[in-house]
Formats: sequence, C-alpha cells, structure tokens
Amino acid sequence: MGALDGIQEEIQRVAEQVSKAVVGIGQRWGVGSGIVVGKDQVLTNAHNVRGDEVDVTFLDGRTATGRVAGADIDGDVAVISVETSDAPVIEWAAGGPPQLGLPVFALANPGGRGLRVTLGFITGVERSFRGPRGHRITGSVEHDAPLLPGSSGGPIVDAEGRLLGLNTNRLGEGFYLAIPADEALRGQVDTLGRGESTDRARLGIGVVPAHVARRMRRAVGLPAADGLLVRMVEDDSPASRAGLAEGDLIVVAGGKPVGGIDDLYEALGAAAGTIQLIILRGSDERAVDVQLTS
Repeated sequence: MGALDGIQEEIQRVAEQVSKAVVGIGQRWGVGSGIVVGKDQVLTNAHNVRGDEVDVTFLDGRTATGRVAGADIDGDVAVISVETSDAPVIEWAAGGPPQLGLPVFALANPGGRGLRVTLGFITGVERSFRGPRGHRITGSVEHDAPLLPGSSGGPIVDAEGRLLGLNTNRLGEGFYLAIPADEALRGQVDTLGRGESTDRARLGIGVVPAHVARRMRRAVGLPAADGLLVRMVEDDSPASRAGLAEGDLIVVAGGKPVGGIDDLYEALGAAAGTIQLIILRGSDERAVDVQLTS
C-alpha cells in the first residue's frame, strides 16, 4: 500500500470515528460548526451564536433548536443545550498540549451543509489572538489543516480521534488557531453548561490605539500623551453613567498607566466593582470613578 493510500485510510478512519460528533451551527448567516461534548451538550465558538436560541444540524440531517446554556464572549466559547439523541460524545485527548509537527485532522460541518475533513500539522503553540471584543486569548494552538468559512467551532483531533482543540480563528493564509482542549476548557464547558456564563467587567467604550491617539492629539494642537482615546461610548453603559465622553484620553486605570488595550483589560480584570480612571479631557486631567457591571 502506497503512502497516499495510507493517508486516505487514516482520513476515512478518523472521519468515521468522529464525524457524528461534529454538528452545524446556524442555517443562513454567520454559520459555524460545533462539537458534541456531552449528553445534550454542544461546544462551539461564542461568535457562532446570536440570541438565546440556535439551529443545530447533525450529520444525519436532523435539525434541532438549541438553547445557549452559557457563553464566554471574550473567550469566544459557548455551550448549547440541545437534544443530541444518539450522536456520540467526542473523546478528549489526555496529557499535555500538542507538540510541534503533530499530525492533526480538522473536521467541520459549516451550518450543517456537509462534513469536511482535512489533514495538517501543528505549526505553532502558545499563540495568541484577539477575541470578539478585543480580549487577548492566549495559549492557542496553530495548525495548517485547511478550513472553509463556517468551520470555526469544529474540532481538531489526533490520529486516535481525540479532541485537541476548538478551531476559532484564521491566521493569514493557510494557518489557523484553535483553543486547546485542556483542563481550562473542560472547566469552561462545565461552568457554561450549568448556565453560569463567564462575564468580564467592561466599560462599554470603543477606543483608539495609543499610537493613533498621540497623532490625533498632535493634529488638534494638544500635547502628546500615552493612553487610549475614547472614540465612542455606549448608551447606558458604565462609562456613560460615569460621564466618560468621546475624545477623553484614558491614561491611568486602577492606579496603573495605560499604554495599550491589554493594560486596560488587566485593570478591569483586577477591579472589584469600581475602577478609577485618570483621563485627559483636552489638557485637563480628572479622575473618574466607574461603577462596573458585567
């Protein structure tokens, strides 16, 4: 048997073993994939779900309406409660994170439009990327198994069909990032499955990066300063209620200088109910106490 025949047999074997645990999410716009991780429990990306209900399509063509049990938007993970019937539960890989060069299989069922299975290799570990609301997601696994649009939320598995990661983000041309199927993800699945959504403190603002903020302030004759420039404030948000306004420059959060968005997220994560911001409004410095809500 030639090498290509062997590869074909491996792909077919993994597909047969895992395919029934891979589902389609949604039916029209913003479709994705998901994984059966427990009885009546499907894991997917938070960016694949909108609202409290979502269509879930199984390999046999059955479509059921699922309920979002819990979602971590910043971590881009959601658990859907749906009748899985006889769909098998995927097996999680044991041991540490996958190593460079490990062969992996990526599976997807974009919006329930049919199973896709591709082969690739782990090309990087401990990678990071930005989640839907800008939070940095760390510890991700990079691989080069090709994926179609709508594949996010599907699994990468090893040669034994065991779950290694949750495909989440395209990285340039031909490379993809997956949230590792480690103990942290298992814990999230348990928490979200119980309906305990992971909410992080947020201000309710949009910001301009520090290097752009410096340039914009110089353009209108204001002294340059490090910080994040507020470009919008959501109505009835913690920032709005505290009086933050478009054009304010956040220079300190929770007593620490703000040189970039990660500094602000770190300060918000450490805050307990209230956070003090030091802002520049024009050339005037002022302190603003913000009562946070999740």
